[in-house]
Amino acid sequence: MTQSTWLEKHTDLVLASNNKGKISEFNHIFETLNLPIQVIPQGHLQIEDAVEDGLSFIENAILKARHAAKHSGKPAIADDSGLCVPALGGAPGIYSARYAGEHGNDSANNHKLIQALQPLRQKHTIITGMFVCVLAFVEHAEDPLPKIFQGVWQGEILTEARGEHGFGYDPLFWLPELGKTSAELEKAEKNKISHRGQAMQAFIQSLITN
Repeated sequence: MTQSTWLEKHTDLVLASNNKGKISEFNHIFETLNLPIQVIPQGHLQIEDAVEDGLSFIENAILKARHAAKHSGKPAIADDSGLCVPALGGAPGIYSARYAGEHGNDSANNHKLIQALQPLRQKHTIITGMFVCVLAFVEHAEDPLPKIFQGVWQGEILTEARGEHGFGYDPLFWLPELGKTSAELEKAEKNKISHRGQAMQAFIQSLITN
């Protein structure tokens, strides 16, 4: 079954996330498109988060998508994303949401990142990083061919937070070409260029083409 055929036969798509920020971004993207899809966050179906014990974004995205599909009986899409900083060997990477120990504590995670980078900074040193997003789509829990879509967003890591929008590491993610952090972008502007926006556009394109 091709994804375009799937679109003709299904209207519900379970989003394997309970992260309010991610849910908001997904909903905003789908609202701007004329597609007959209802995105259902897994929490609305009383589905708890999957155990993320993979060693890569791809592995974790597939694990989460299969988990949501198994417990809902519906096609599912999962996002696994995070911030990779080459100067830290790619950390926080797949552990981005729980970098400081407590899952989803953005303030603590940002503080730990600032502290981890402090010894590596010299005068005028620019520390680069990249947001990575992998989307995994499965038509059912045992789908042997999950569809994978990836986005990578390059930027720099600041020494202090700026901006009130977004979530996660957005306040530290500086975009020199725009003169703003990710947290200073309006939602629509961010969705056009972000790692998640890139991956979502690839997913949407796969739905509307044969």
